[in-house]
Amino acid sequence: MADFNKILVVVDPNETQQPALSRAAFLAKKTGAQITLFLTIYDFSYEMTTMLSSSEREAMRNGILSQRREWLDELAKPLQADGIKVETLTAWHNRPYESILKAVTEGGFDVLFKSTHEHSTLKAVIFTPTDWHLLRKCPVPVMLVKDHEWPENGVVLAAVNCGSEDDAHQQLDDVITREGKAIAELINADLHLVTAYPGTPVNIAIEIPEFDPQAYTQAMKEHHEKQAKEHAAAFGIAGDHIHVKEGLPEDVIPAVAESLNAELVIMGTVGRTGLTAALIGNTAEQVIDRLESDLLALKPAAKG
Repeated sequence: MADFNKILVVVDPNETQQPALSRAAFLAKKTGAQITLFLTIYDFSYEMTTMLSSSEREAMRNGILSQRREWLDELAKPLQADGIKVETLTAWHNRPYESILKAVTEGGFDVLFKSTHEHSTLKAVIFTPTDWHLLRKCPVPVMLVKDHEWPENGVVLAAVNCGSEDDAHQQLDDVITREGKAIAELINADLHLVTAYPGTPVNIAIEIPEFDPQAYTQAMKEHHEKQAKEHAAAFGIAGDHIHVKEGLPEDVIPAVAESLNAELVIMGTVGRTGLTAALIGNTAEQVIDRLESDLLALKPAAKG
């Protein structure tokens, strides 16, 4: 979090409360980061003005943009009065996620903050929410904020994949844990680790009579516990702050977060596109709606 010097906050024009802005301001006060409030604007009535001249259409669009900029400036004033450096930025675009990604890239931002809301499973499958697009495609970390407080002496939960021998996964685990430790120290919270391991595959247990499911499950548990302890030790994390649970990550992570009353969950996300992304998504996407806490999604380090 110490490296997040430029924060882009996506403002929700339909909400009075702006949890993402509140969270960004809270962290900016501790780090000295600069905040930019960003709002994507598009009025569908603009599509009905084809009978107007180009100058009249331009005047209409500029009028809407001007009103929204004034509103952003009002949101910024209390933060500026509190000593936080705040700028505002607007864009006219009918696809919010595209304008957000463009702003992130062109502005050289280090992290993106956005409030998130629950969306139905059916909607998530058929109409991909902006949150999902950002998780897949945003080149910088994405902080999805829910409407709750970050109490003193709270819990930050880092979700890692300690059972993997893959170098890329191990490097991402290091990134996740390092970020978790930095944020926990910044906000005076305890850092916990969670990792999930798979249960016995049902088809194997049925097809191979001599297969011992209990021995398999125990071996998987011991392997993940060993890896998790080694990973935690490398970052100075106490043994009682490690949670190794059987199950799918999308089940285990929210359950552990709830049991610890975590204020923030940090995990990795790998972008997907096409039909696979639309129908399956990735673990971070499946976890979003089941968390009461905020989610910080990190990408693997870029390959050189």
